Amino acid sequence: MSDPFKEAADNRKVLTADESAEGRLDAWLTAQFGKEFSRNRIQAMIKEGAVLLNGEAVTDAKRKVRPSDTYEITLPEPEDPTPQGEDIPLDVLYEDEDIIVIAKPAGLVVHPAAGNWTGTLVNALIHHCGDSLSGIGGVRRPGIVHRLDKDTTGVMVVAKNDVAHRHLSLQFADHGRTTSLERAYQAIVWGRPRQLIGTIDAPLGRSSTDRTRRAVKRPTSQDADEAITHYEVLERFHEGPDATALASLVDCHLETGRTHQIRVHMAHIGHPLLGDAVYGGGFKTKANLLPEPAKQLVNRFTRQALHAYMLQFEHPRTGEVMHFEAPLPGDMEELVEALRV
Repeated sequence: MSDPFKEAADNRKVLTADESAEGRLDAWLTAQFGKEFSRNRIQAMIKEGAVLLNGEAVTDAKRKVRPSDTYEITLPEPEDPTPQGEDIPLDVLYEDEDIIVIAKPAGLVVHPAAGNWTGTLVNALIHHCGDSLSGIGGVRRPGIVHRLDKDTTGVMVVAKNDVAHRHLSLQFADHGRTTSLERAYQAIVWGRPRQLIGTIDAPLGRSSTDRTRRAVKRPTSQDADEAITHYEVLERFHEGPDATALASLVDCHLETGRTHQIRVHMAHIGHPLLGDAVYGGGFKTKANLLPEPAKQLVNRFTRQALHAYMLQFEHPRTGEVMHFEAPLPGDMEELVEALRV
């Protein structure tokens, strides 16, 4: 297959769409580059203005490609896929030769990936732990056994060696059915669940319309993973005479640990998390029903209101049951106080 690109000055390439060109720009460019760049990387390049159409920047990855369109692409600098240590502050709750337990802040990505090779929790741990990391799989890096979304706060445990990584991984894979593993979260949700104490048993899988999202699936679906969340309403805000409420503080205990599980489950029963633009964007206008200053705080709250406040597990070396808790972060505490008024 011949190279479809024409070289331009510096780190740029020029490509003209032929008569067979069709479909979304991101998908078409990914196909032209072959294995050089992933679709996510192409989408990031488009968003950053690195793709020009007839001399004008194109920032819409969904734009339809037309024959004779001429694209000039500024190629990104090569990225080093090997995580490097970075001096990023960590809130360390506990540390020994086998594990480190931290309270993750909002905005911190857990693991390096395309578009986020730096500034992650892994980069911070490599710097913080230094020579105390004996390595995972022969590489001096921390062992991630569970994750929190970028904008979810709370307690995480990380392994510092292969033995700890293996033991912790087994506990999380078992979901605490035969061990002391427990995970609990607090979330601020819209409305008030009909049942103050309940269980959401709804399998999850990739959304058929957006691969970055999760969705409730039929139990018979091939990609359906068991997902069970136990919840309890702790507090109701601006409750009316008919027992409805504008918002609620909810305690969630995970029986399983799927990606976005609490966010999808609460949205599934009609009570998405405040600030969750992915699963609760349609509820944003409910903020207009709140009095000041809660209304302003909710409108400025740009992350899902979710905090992993408790984590319990068995120490991988001693077998001791380790229990850790972290209080609500300042932004969620401020939001709760405002909602109480």
